[in-house]
Amino acid sequence: MAASMPAKERSGAILTVDLDAVRANYRLLRDKAHPAACSAVVKSDAYGLGAAQVGAALYEEGCRHFFVAHLEEGISLRPHVAPDAAIFVLHGPPVDTEGEFTAHGLTPVLNSEPQVAGWRAHAKALGKTLDAIVQVDTGMSRMGLSPQEIDAWLQDAHFLDGIKVRYIMSHLACADERSNPMNGEQLARFIAIRARLPQYRASLANSSGIFLSPDYHFDLVRPGAALYGIAPQGGEPNPLRSVVRLQGKVMQTRTIAAGDHVGYSRRYTASEPRQVATISVGYADGWLRSMSNQGLAIVDGVKVPQIGAISMDSITLDVSAIAQERVVPGSLVDLICAEHPVDAVAAMANTIGYEVLTNLGGRYYREYQGLAQSAR
Repeated sequence: MAASMPAKERSGAILTVDLDAVRANYRLLRDKAHPAACSAVVKSDAYGLGAAQVGAALYEEGCRHFFVAHLEEGISLRPHVAPDAAIFVLHGPPVDTEGEFTAHGLTPVLNSEPQVAGWRAHAKALGKTLDAIVQVDTGMSRMGLSPQEIDAWLQDAHFLDGIKVRYIMSHLACADERSNPMNGEQLARFIAIRARLPQYRASLANSSGIFLSPDYHFDLVRPGAALYGIAPQGGEPNPLRSVVRLQGKVMQTRTIAAGDHVGYSRRYTASEPRQVATISVGYADGWLRSMSNQGLAIVDGVKVPQIGAISMDSITLDVSAIAQERVVPGSLVDLICAEHPVDAVAAMANTIGYEVLTNLGGRYYREYQGLAQSAR
């Protein structure tokens, strides 16, 4: 039997994650937030890039606080970081899952009175004090104790029986818009809550909040998107390193004549003869259909337009400006790279970099540069 071709050669596209860039971004964020501690948000499989690999690399870099969204994400991450790393679950314990948290060494973020009551009862059943973060709502109206629940907390001497509060935290809604007045309003509300609870350490800043001012840093910052190269402030230079490179493979090329149509619904019609390359990436791979007729790729440093509707498994590029011998079946084109980063792709899709990253699909062959020793 003939030897099997390597998976990289069989794949339709290659997604490269630069873990050295993730480390460098973490160091920049850590230094900017000093003396506050710097955590890492690795929810949604580290924004689609691999929580096991990213978590291990950041642990090597010295990170000891990790945030995920769901219980199952925390369970999956635990084997990839050492026991001295705290894993905080932002959504808190689903009903009757408190035992899973202690079994796997996870710490909940408590967002409501019922979650506090459940964690308090679990601590009593175990006869020990359990760590937690308590989230308070400062105006996002999404998760966290409401002002009325905070009042109830302060009036009930037994509200936190058996619970050691690691931090009180809240979340910024508009931190990527430096001039948005909501930032100052939330900061003022958080400071007022802290004045009522001065004994606890505090956490407010997400990625963008780190760049607002040191007033937002408190004792712990929680960067997520910035670790993965997404710009923290809209309209400002991005100080972070690009982390992702996505290369699609050419499946075939053809010459079309003036008047020929490309793709579903005849979304593109050639005004003159064009050279077209079909690339093995589509919306099933997370290449968003909203980029139809307005995305681009880069070949040898030259930007080439995406033409026609994005299909489930393919896109088409106008490569007329590229030498034909450079664009042949099996050759690679850059869809995301340092010259065309995630934020630029997001702008073309009328979305945000977070959605682009978290949509990157499972069919890509994935390569990790700078893999942590423990993940090799």
